[in-house]
Amino acid sequence: MNVNLCNLRNLRIASEINVRIIAGKFRGRNLKSPPSLEVRPTSDRLRETLFNVIAPRIEGVRFLDLCAGSGAVGIEALSRGAAHATFVDRSRETCSLIKANLELCRIEEGAREVVQAEAQPYLQRVSAQMRGATDSRKHAAPWDIVFFDPPYAIDYGPILEILGADAATLLTENGAVVVEHHFKTELPDRAGKLSRYRILKQRDSSLSFYQVNDAAS
Repeated sequence: MNVNLCNLRNLRIASEINVRIIAGKFRGRNLKSPPSLEVRPTSDRLRETLFNVIAPRIEGVRFLDLCAGSGAVGIEALSRGAAHATFVDRSRETCSLIKANLELCRIEEGAREVVQAEAQPYLQRVSAQMRGATDSRKHAAPWDIVFFDPPYAIDYGPILEILGADAATLLTENGAVVVEHHFKTELPDRAGKLSRYRILKQRDSSLSFYQVNDAAS
């Protein structure tokens, strides 16, 4: 059963929130946020904490912003040197907003992709395409970093299971997955070939950092 993760992400805070890019070539840009939707974007402070950790590996990476909301995290990655970012959200309106924010920052089309889709079937579809393709030019390259920020109340298990089981196709050899969640939510230390190596807490939020570990089962 597929979980409607990205739709639930829009059921968070009933006020328009100012979202800005913190650092890099788009530093200081104020992004649009949906005034009529309830959205809890990753706070500037938590986003800064995230990128302080992944800064050494951000240059030239392929980045997946899963349940992307305003697209702020993926755009922050591009601002700091990521080569490409994929933004996935199930809402048509939210995807239009992401595209508007990408245009606001004048990000080239070759460096971005916006996909309207549910998180779980999207990952399943991409993984199947990668496994079945005989020509590497006909499918997307794996991601170096995946950021997953669903609503805090949902079950994180299905997405972690897919990312862990299909790490060999969805992620690069040194790929990482970062999950934002409520600090009281317990996530597994291992999921397939993913092993959690760090947890950072900030107010009521936590970031769990996973990396590919071929020895994990």
